[in-house]
Amino acid sequence: MKTLITILFSKLVKKRNKIWITNPLKTQNKTFKKLLKKGMNTQFGLDHNFSSIKSYEDFKNQVPIRDYEGLKPYVDKVVSGEKNILWPGQPLYFAKTSGTTSGIKYIPITKESILTHINSARDALLNYFLKTNNYKPINGKHMFLQGSPKLDKKNGVFIGRLSGISAHYIPRLFLKNRKPSWKTNCIEDWESKVDMIIQETVGEKMTIIAGIPSWVQMYFEKIISNENKTIKEVFPDLTLYVYGGVSFTPYKSSFDKLFGNKVDTLATYPASEGFFGYQDNFTEETTDLLLLLNNDIFYEFIKAEDFINGNFKRISIKDVHINVNYLLIISSSAGLWGYNIGDTVKFTSIKPYRIIVTGRIKHFLSAFGEHVISEEVENSMNIATKTHNVTIREFTVAPNINPKKGLPCHEWYVEFETQPQDINTFSKTLETQMLKQNIYYKDLIKGGILKPLEVILVKNGGFNNYMKSVGKLGGQNKVPRLSNDRKIADKLNYYNY
Repeated sequence: MKTLITILFSKLVKKRNKIWITNPLKTQNKTFKKLLKKGMNTQFGLDHNFSSIKSYEDFKNQVPIRDYEGLKPYVDKVVSGEKNILWPGQPLYFAKTSGTTSGIKYIPITKESILTHINSARDALLNYFLKTNNYKPINGKHMFLQGSPKLDKKNGVFIGRLSGISAHYIPRLFLKNRKPSWKTNCIEDWESKVDMIIQETVGEKMTIIAGIPSWVQMYFEKIISNENKTIKEVFPDLTLYVYGGVSFTPYKSSFDKLFGNKVDTLATYPASEGFFGYQDNFTEETTDLLLLLNNDIFYEFIKAEDFINGNFKRISIKDVHINVNYLLIISSSAGLWGYNIGDTVKFTSIKPYRIIVTGRIKHFLSAFGEHVISEEVENSMNIATKTHNVTIREFTVAPNINPKKGLPCHEWYVEFETQPQDINTFSKTLETQMLKQNIYYKDLIKGGILKPLEVILVKNGGFNNYMKSVGKLGGQNKVPRLSNDRKIADKLNYYNY
């Protein structure tokens, strides 16, 4: 019965989605007008004279780009209980996230925007079922390695992690399929929680597992250690792994070994600020994401290189180009206006609009003017691990500006699953790829400003120890691929000795 309902609903959703996919500019224009109309009588709308905005050019002139710090005076009013500030009424939730300069960030989620999160997650799965004709996972157990669904409340608004908020919206049809139990999901200590999840899932017919790769990897490795069996033996019916928020490429070889058999993967792009895309094509070795243009989100873009250099020229979806690194700017039914979420993306296609996530604008390495981004180090690492037939657990890159001897360099902190036979040869492969990836880096090497990169071996568990020390072990927390300082590197050095 579940399978039949899913097939029929998948076809209906496909038909609906085809309308906006084939009419992207019309869809975005409609969204633009809808958002302005809803926000017109809010404090933000009045402050920025929404009633006089007749075009996108007007919008750009009257609504400046803001990050969380810029929008914080408005958000603070919403958090204190004031109504009609960024969006009509009050939000249903605040998604609590960590900020670097502002401490805890409270991202509003309204009754309109929560539906876009839930519907997008649903559509991602339905599209997978329909495109692959694989409906077997529906009748098994599904596990999402997520944050606690236990929510606090402040001035009438619930507060929690996005993944915990989402746990309140599991369709009734699949409630009995959900793992772990509500009680286990509420455990705050991550390591204790994983132990309990293992108890509740081993022996069950698990068909779908979802979560951040680094934490699912930890879950799998504990199972293998406890059971002395492969994941294939423990979960013979597992056919789909769903992930989001990070590139899967650095983890792929490790997961292939952990799985032990063919397991499909589904890439998604959820964030506290909105659900932006999901993988819609499974015919090739690609994880490009369909940009969701019908999601009550109006998208703008700034060339990442321009933004770093202080040029904030914005464009709409109409003027984007393939293979250009853009900073993503959104306005949405959550009451975010001209909001810089900090992510960078590249378009791989414009018919339809598909993207890949290339990193975070603040996670770049330019201590010497090289402008290295996450995509470049991940591509280099992917090639190096394949070339040398090794797998990694985690890695990050930091500058060493004042080495004890010799020229400055980039230091790559790597925790290997299986180590290369010759670390120097492995390092040279990384270096060769980085010279190909980034012309500024190449010029600095050739000009004798930098010496070739160095690989620093991180002891087993080193990254977990670091994340635990900063209160970010588990959940949706991720290790930054790049830093422009040595805060992470110095912590890793501490745990290495």
